[in-house]
Amino acid sequence: MTTFITGSSGFVGLALVERLLAAGETVIGFDRSAPRAQALQAFAALPGCFVALTGDVRDGNALREALRTHRPSRLVTLAAITADAQRERQMPQTIFEVNVGGVLAAIAAAADAGVERILHGSSGSAYGLSGRAPHQLVEDITPLLPEGLYGISKRAAEEAALRLSALHGVPLVIGRLGTCFGPWEADSGVRDTLSAPLQVLSKARRGETAVLPRAGRRDWLYVRDAVSALLALLEAPHLSRSVYNLAAGFEWSVADLCERLARRYPAFTWRIAQHDEASNIDYFADYDRASMDNTRLVADTGFAPLFDLAEAEADFHHWITALGA
Repeated sequence: MTTFITGSSGFVGLALVERLLAAGETVIGFDRSAPRAQALQAFAALPGCFVALTGDVRDGNALREALRTHRPSRLVTLAAITADAQRERQMPQTIFEVNVGGVLAAIAAAADAGVERILHGSSGSAYGLSGRAPHQLVEDITPLLPEGLYGISKRAAEEAALRLSALHGVPLVIGRLGTCFGPWEADSGVRDTLSAPLQVLSKARRGETAVLPRAGRRDWLYVRDAVSALLALLEAPHLSRSVYNLAAGFEWSVADLCERLARRYPAFTWRIAQHDEASNIDYFADYDRASMDNTRLVADTGFAPLFDLAEAEADFHHWITALGA
């Protein structure tokens, strides 16, 4: 089985590549940046075959040539600019060219190359303001009210991808990823909103103090579970819907994580900011988004998350130690 992945050098992209290679599959990665040396070294020890191509997802001709050359049976679109407010001001057009235009270019090229199935990686950011409500976010029930250009572009990409795939007659399913953290997350140059768990872990490893704006409770999704959810959609023989929430199905807080990290790193301290005290951990919003309902994903694919807070923290520590990251 050969899978073509755009955004293969990004956070979730690297984690997905790693899982597929561990299963002995062939992966064609397409990204503007080459994979990090640590990733290439780790991938070389796995049984699968990895071909890393350097290219821009806005270049339809380059995508078409790559897909025709390698003839994958599956396409996963993960390339995106996860923009903060500063990048929104500086390059709004580029955000849409990559997050929407890049998806459409990949789908069109995949259709020309005879790809059998497409999985588009979207984001829970598409829910936007609806996340302020106390109830869970449900795929075709909760209104999509994105706030930033990233969320707006992800919503637009979903609708455009469904339309284009229908025109070409290529099966496509959309997975809205929850807030991920874990192995391979890093500042890649297009990921401005590093997860709060990674921010806290970085301070813990340096023996610094983390000052949280609040406890930060939400359905944090460990990236290994995120990959399992993506693969569940990619490999399901039949799916009843076109859009699925890829979510953990349970909640914990950044404060809970801090308590565990304090036991592992004695020099690390943390607290929740008091009164007008400034925090040094960025949640990128002034509220904790409501959890994403994963009932439909579980029912249609049998997906079952394996990493609660304890398992995720232990696995992440093992990965960092083994990789020397």
